Formats: sequence, structure tokens, C-alpha cells
Amino acid sequence: MKIQKLVAGLIVLIVCVLAPTLGFAQITSNAKGMITEYSSGNQDSIYVFCGKKGEINASLTATSPTGEVATFDWLKYNTLTGTFDFFSSDISGSTSSTISPLQDGAYRVNITPTGGVVATYTAWVFNNYSEAAITNSDCNSFTLVGTSPVLTYVDFPTGTSKTVKGILVNWTAGSETVSTFLTAQVFSPPYLDTDYTLTVSYGLGCISTSVVKYISIVTKADFTYVLEEQKGVPTGKKEAPLTVTFTNKSLNYTPGTSQWFIYKDRAEIILESQANPGAVIDSFLTKLFDDGPIIYVFQKPGAYNVKLVSQKKSEFTTCYDTVYIDNFIEIQESFLEAPNFFTPGGSIGQNDEFVVRFFSMKTVKISIFNRWGKIVHIYENNNVQGFGATRASYPESIWDGKVGGKLAVPGVYYYVVNGIGRDDKRRKANGFVHLFRGK
Repeated sequence: MKIQKLVAGLIVLIVCVLAPTLGFAQITSNAKGMITEYSSGNQDSIYVFCGKKGEINASLTATSPTGEVATFDWLKYNTLTGTFDFFSSDISGSTSSTISPLQDGAYRVNITPTGGVVATYTAWVFNNYSEAAITNSDCNSFTLVGTSPVLTYVDFPTGTSKTVKGILVNWTAGSETVSTFLTAQVFSPPYLDTDYTLTVSYGLGCISTSVVKYISIVTKADFTYVLEEQKGVPTGKKEAPLTVTFTNKSLNYTPGTSQWFIYKDRAEIILESQANPGAVIDSFLTKLFDDGPIIYVFQKPGAYNVKLVSQKKSEFTTCYDTVYIDNFIEIQESFLEAPNFFTPGGSIGQNDEFVVRFFSMKTVKISIFNRWGKIVHIYENNNVQGFGATRASYPESIWDGKVGGKLAVPGVYYYVVNGIGRDDKRRKANGFVHLFRGK
């Protein structure tokens, strides 16, 4: 038992003697970032303090390894001479000593406790920050520029100058990652003002963030359109004249700068080119300079393309964007069509009236003759504005099978329909029509 107590006492004595050299005590700090990269030796961590540019937040605390009151002599590393120069001395009779605020660099402390055994410790501190900026902004791109100091230290066991590793960079816009490099070029700039956040992470928790707002100088052209409702027209068909309302949906444009371009029918452009060899043919039907809504009437059949150009004017530049209609506006060509029989009075239930269909026409003349060549019905219109509903738009064009208010006799009649379409084509329909009456 006496031997065991003797051995235990020797162990305690050895531990107490060797404690300063084993590194049980060290320099500590309240820094959020702590990095250990030394190759070897009795040295403390690299502490990174995150703040704003120009802020000095770094501090270090040394504690007496034996728990005794001690004298603390602080030194700072001189990068020019490669030696440690006197920084401060703490003879307050405390068991620990704190120095702050500290410029970037390495600090060494010699701790002399009451027992007289000197312990030496070293640590680096960095006051770090990040800054975000935007440069080279134009209509096509801009550059995100991040600034964060390079953390360079000396590995004292080897005397080698090194740069702290493991620094993570992340540019984000909302939840989307834009780049992981300090400097990044962003193409296709957003159409709205956008915050870009630079996050730089050092070590185990020092995270520096900086936000820069991109003030958008670009625009996005967009529009919608509505074709007027034409009653009595076959589904999917449109006739001339056709009124279309265009609504400007562009983003971030300068009011008063919108430009609308309505193109001619492609077939018309081809015909003009063939008729004028070598000449430059203007493909535009019209140009409108208005933000809208735009109400435009297409007077002729054809397939029409529409383009909107939006502009964003800023101090040093003007950016443009162009959008075309998703589908051509198609207006069917003119035609005339008449039935070959009708049954006034509705006893049979088909073609109760003689109705001539005219589509995309400008002028129409309908003449109906009996077998002796006498006119029994006539209608003429030199400014047709769409046939629309058969019986509602132009009821006077319809023959109800009466002559002078009396029922016309059943039999064969002859009709002639002439007109000019809104595509400037002459249209004609003629033939016999049978008038039937039920018994």
C-alpha cells in the first residue's frame, strides 16, 4: 500500500512539472472562426473575427497553466524582421490576461506564474470582413465583385508563409445560388431590382455576409391580345374587318417608349416583291408608338405577324427587348355562298329563308329573278362590316320567299350575287334555287 501511494505521488509531481510544456493551457478567444493548420509545435489556433470593414474586434485571452497568479508579457510578430516585438505587459496579479482590440497578426505570450516556470504560447488573429459590389452593368450582363482579405500567416515551426484554406464563398439571389467565386459575371440580368448576398465562411462558424442591390436596367417585352368575338362565324375562323386589342405586359420598361410593329400579310409582301424586282419592300403594315392598350382593325384577310419592342432608359444606356406574337393573326379570305333550295314557312324544316353567306366582303349585291326575269328580291351594300349572325346583322339581305308581301309561287328562281372582298378580289355566285312549300 505504501508503494502504491508513493507511485501515485510521483505521477502527480511529474504531471505538475510537465504541464507547461504539454500545452494543457493555451491562448483562447471568443472568435467564431477557429482554424488549426500548423504543421507541428506548441501553438494555438488561428482565430478569425467576422465584422465589417475597418472594425477591430479581435481579442486573445491567456490563462496561467498552473492556475496561479502570473505575469503576462505579450509580444507581436514583426513581419519585416521575423521577430516578436514587445506589445504589452500585464502585472495585475491575475490568473489570466486579455488583450484587445487587436490588429491582424501573430501574438505571443510569456506566462510567468508564482512558481517561476515560464510557459509560452502563440496565436494568430484576423479581423475579417466581406464586401459586395456590382460593376460593368450593361444590357447583357453585370459583374458581382466580392472583397474579402486573404488570410496569410507564418507556420513558425517551418518558417513558411501560408494562406488559410477552407474558405467558402457563395453568391445567392433569394434561395438560388449564383456563383461560388468572389468575382462572377451574371448574364441575362433580371428584369426587376434584385438583392445579391455574398456569404464568406471561415473556419468553424465565422460567417460574413454582405448584400448588394442590382438596379435593373433591362426590360422584358411581353403582350397579350384579344380578337373580337364574331357571331355567326364558323368556329376557328375570323373575317375582315377584325378588331384586335393588344395589351402591353412588358416588365420594367420606360413609359412612353413602347413600339408596336404590325407586319403585312406574307403573301402580299411576296406579290409586291415580284412586282418590283430589286426594290426594297417595306414589310410593315403600320408602326404604332404607344404603351397601349392598342386597338387595331385589320381590314383585309391574311396572316399577320405582330412585334412589340420595349425599352428601358437609364443614365448611361438604353436596353431593348423584342417579342413576337405567339401565333399569326389569321383572317380568312373572302367568299360568297348561296343555297340551292329553301322552304319558306318552315314546313319541311330546312332553309326557311334564302340566305347568302358572304365572308370578309366589302361590297355585296344580291339579285333574285323569277322565271320570266323579273326581280323578286334585291339587296346591295357597299360597306359591309362583317356578316356576323345570319339573321341579325343584315336581315334585309335575306329573302323570305315573298313578293310584295305575298307568298311567291313554288318553283325555280335564279340568283346573281356580285361583290368585292376585303382582299380586293371580285367574287360572284349565280345559279338556280328551288323554292318548295309544304302541302
